[in-house]
Amino acid sequence: MQTDTPAYIVIIFSAFFVTTILFSFLINGLFLKFSKTLGIRDTDNTVIRWSTQSKPALGGISFYILFLLSIACYSIFFKADDMLSNKAFIGFLASCTLGFIIGLADDAYNTKPLLKFLGQVSCAIILIVSGTYIDFFNTPILNYILTIFWVVGLMNSINMLDNMDAITASISISVILAAILMLVLNSDYSNIHFIILLGVLSSLLGFLFFNWHPSKMYMGDTGSQFLGVFLAAIGMTYFWNIYDGEGFRIQTKQLIIPALVFIMPIIDTTTVVINRLMKGQSPFVGGKDHTTHHLSYLGFTDRQVAWIFLDLSLLSLLFLILIEAFIPNWDYIHFAIFALYFLLVFGVLYGITRKNKDKEAQ
Repeated sequence: MQTDTPAYIVIIFSAFFVTTILFSFLINGLFLKFSKTLGIRDTDNTVIRWSTQSKPALGGISFYILFLLSIACYSIFFKADDMLSNKAFIGFLASCTLGFIIGLADDAYNTKPLLKFLGQVSCAIILIVSGTYIDFFNTPILNYILTIFWVVGLMNSINMLDNMDAITASISISVILAAILMLVLNSDYSNIHFIILLGVLSSLLGFLFFNWHPSKMYMGDTGSQFLGVFLAAIGMTYFWNIYDGEGFRIQTKQLIIPALVFIMPIIDTTTVVINRLMKGQSPFVGGKDHTTHHLSYLGFTDRQVAWIFLDLSLLSLLFLILIEAFIPNWDYIHFAIFALYFLLVFGVLYGITRKNKDKEAQ
């Protein structure tokens, strides 16, 4: 059977997806059984997670293993003669690997924030040098600055959002589904990103079995830092750099699609930064003041909070389908409608944090 036929692609990807989900479930189960310490902080330190119980932070290792396995499988299933000569792909691989190492070092040794920040900036620079950056401004230097801000910001945002069971894993699943959707709409099934996205998606689904409340394990910084740079790179490729049929940028669309796809991490991080600055606190010091925590202060259970975040993310995914499949002629009115939705969600969640500020102090 030819490797470019639809039947071959469906069979291969279906078998790959099922197998990698089972592999993710198995490897996370083995990690949980044989390791009990990686990522567990000193119990005398301040607890910044919602749960006060220390648990192994091993999930991120399975993410990276399946990421590499996906690349290896692509070279088996498809012609990949030029894969190692693709500068953008090598940069993508290198930046994700560096993100994984940054997180692994932090879980193992609790690295200093400055060193972690420099590592995150390095991830962004690797992507820029290899040709993956946001094409929004007419001036390249402004595009590079925006790219660094995006990569570093998302790596920290994904890390900050990992404060309650299943939240970060669920949000990451939604973003990956959005990227897969973009590939499907363009019938770009032989793209190496397709099988990589399936592999990381399956790793998250297998991990989610152990991370759903009440969780048995966390992804740790190993997982959040890898996912942060991985999703940042995917976001630049499939959500930021959108062009019309003649190759021109549609800047209002460039703004709204990443905002919709990454709506929950953007809103949560923005809310936390604003509230902490208003209290004269550093935005980079952990605390139980996230939008997830404030939903709990309202009386929602941990599972309900996870479902709220996942449902809002999937709703944004439906809006993405609407934009890409049913709005061929993008206009300012479309931008205004979806921007209003984003501001509405932000306003509600931010308003909840202001209402609950007394409960947060308690």
